[in-house]
Amino acid sequence: MGFLIFIAIVAVIVFWAIGAYNRLVSLRNQFKNAFAQIDVQLKRRYDLIPNLVETAKAYMKHERETLEAVIRARNSAVSANQAAAADPGSAAAIAGLTVAEGALTGALGKLFALAEAYPDLKANQNMMQLTEELTGTENKISFARQAFNDAVMTFNTAVQQFPTNILASILSFTPAELLAATESAEERKAVKVQF
Repeated sequence: MGFLIFIAIVAVIVFWAIGAYNRLVSLRNQFKNAFAQIDVQLKRRYDLIPNLVETAKAYMKHERETLEAVIRARNSAVSANQAAAADPGSAAAIAGLTVAEGALTGALGKLFALAEAYPDLKANQNMMQLTEELTGTENKISFARQAFNDAVMTFNTAVQQFPTNILASILSFTPAELLAATESAEERKAVKVQF
C-alpha cells in the first residue's frame, strides 16, 4: 500500500514537471514571437530612413552632419536589432537595442526639428509620404513593444513563481528583459500649456 502511494506521488510530480516545462517553453516561444513582430516593424523603419535622408539631403545641404548622424544611428540600431533578434531573451541584447533605438529616435528628432526651417522640404510630397509612413510604423512598433513586454512579463512571472521557479532554475530558464521605451527623460516630461 505504501509503495502505491509513493508511485502515485512520483507520478503526480512527474506530470506536474512535464506540464510546467511545457508551459515555460510555450511562454518563451510567445515572447520570442512577440519580438519577431517588433523586428518586422523595426526593419520597415530602417528601410524608410535612408529614403527620408535622401529626400531631405536635396533641401538641407548645410545640415550634412545631422543627416550623417541619422544614418550612423540607423546603422547602429540595425546591428543592435540583429543581435536582439538572434536572442530576444538576452538582457544585454535587449538593453543594447534600447540604447541604439534611443539614439536613433534622438537623431530623427533633430532631423525633423531642422526640417521645420525648410518650408520647401516640409511641402515636398515624398517627404510628407515618408513622414506619414514612418509615423505609422512608429505606432506599430509601440503596439508590438507592448505585446512583447506583456509576453515577457507572463514568462518572467512563470519563471519566478514557486514551485515552477525550482524547475526553471534546474532547466536554465532565466527571466527575460523588458524592452523599454526609447524616449529621453526630456520627452517624458509633461507638456506645459500656457494661455
